[in-house]
Amino acid sequence: MTTGKDLIDLGFKSGKWFKEAEALEHINTHALEGEAMLAYLREVGPPPALPLLPEPRPFFENIQADTAVEQQNIDYVRLSMQQLMRTPTVVTGAVMPDSCPAGPLGTIPVGGVVVTRNAIHPGMHSADICCSVMLTNLGHIDPKAVLDVAQQVTHFGPGGRQPERQYSLPAELMAEFQANPFLDSEKSLSLAQEHLGTQGDGNHFLFVGTSRRTGETMLVTHHGSRGVGARLYTAGMKVAERFRQQLSPETAPANAWLPADSPEGEAYWAALQTVRKWTKLNHLCLHDDIVQRLQAAVQQRYWNEHNFVFKAGDLYYHAKGATPLDPQFMPDITGPRIIPLNMAQPILIVEGETTESNLGFAPHGAGRNLSRTRHKYSKADKTKEEWFAEETQGIDARFFFNEIDISELPSAYKNAEEVKRQISEFKLARTVDEVQPYGCIMAGDWEVNAPWRVKKRQEKAAEKLGNDTQADLSAVTE
Repeated sequence: MTTGKDLIDLGFKSGKWFKEAEALEHINTHALEGEAMLAYLREVGPPPALPLLPEPRPFFENIQADTAVEQQNIDYVRLSMQQLMRTPTVVTGAVMPDSCPAGPLGTIPVGGVVVTRNAIHPGMHSADICCSVMLTNLGHIDPKAVLDVAQQVTHFGPGGRQPERQYSLPAELMAEFQANPFLDSEKSLSLAQEHLGTQGDGNHFLFVGTSRRTGETMLVTHHGSRGVGARLYTAGMKVAERFRQQLSPETAPANAWLPADSPEGEAYWAALQTVRKWTKLNHLCLHDDIVQRLQAAVQQRYWNEHNFVFKAGDLYYHAKGATPLDPQFMPDITGPRIIPLNMAQPILIVEGETTESNLGFAPHGAGRNLSRTRHKYSKADKTKEEWFAEETQGIDARFFFNEIDISELPSAYKNAEEVKRQISEFKLARTVDEVQPYGCIMAGDWEVNAPWRVKKRQEKAAEKLGNDTQADLSAVTE
């Protein structure tokens, strides 16, 4: 009698299919042996594990170094892409002028595009699904008035809005959440309501400036899907890992995938589209609220994501911080694309065509050469207040939590002029307008006064007070 151990000895991997396909029962009922049994097992069993490709697939480098630090950055990005491009599903890829590491070697860098066949890789869009930018042209209105009202409206930092300040979540969008197994949890549904109209932290911003071409005032927001997208990413990675263990154990866990034509893959793709709708609404809530309070007239509005997965046939374009140019990637296109650089530099308004080397994408910003921590260490010779005053001279830069985040000052990013030059040199896009900075709002270093840190400071203060009191009493008794 054939047993599961016999099948494992023949090189077949154990799993649900032993029972679900009734493989053992069929083999024993029909007394299959030898080649007949192997033929049957190959028919009903899982496909053989996919090894890593012997050589990396080719990818395009749309980036140049202008400093030694930049060259170190490019070397790391190149090595990381070379490892990633051996993933069995990969077809081709590209890196943009803003490319920089986003994790261990072998993970997709910021400013990276990776094309796969019939596979969705959650790790290649990361937790900040659909990180995006929206621009609203408010006409000839005072930029300061816009920034002042925006500061009253927006929400940065952890958590969501208080009930009295929440925006309405459309019933049809809530129904999409409830109909998808990746999104239909009590926590995801709660976050979809609470995080609507919030911007998070890090490099997310609210920017106000004026068009170089017309002088009109522009409002630009930059943020993603918040806790909603983060939970989808976590769920997607768990399912992808199960597939990885079965389909390609040699593949790095960060590059695990869901087969796009599997029930799980189809559900995940649908969930991505729902989160995309939610994220666009996340921007719209803020823009429409600001417009209403200002009683302004919207002259123009457009939006694009730069951290998402796009589909063309059976090819899936994973953009980790890359702006889509090709119209097929944006069914709701209403205008050119938006590329921010840093708080003190203009936001680029661009157009462009798909080429062999850009794969239909442009950069999403200026990128970093140093991590946040290394950048902070590099600025240790002055106080953060001195650096802030120096680097934000001429603009109205505000931090939502009134704590300077030195890792978001202009010097934390790549040289904006060099990025613009490379965009032109590599024919990645052409600039049709620029939004000259008036000012911006960012989260700031909210962790300085996070509840756990405040509590720790209070405990230390109480302990010191207790020690000082004890010392005073000892001195009296002596």
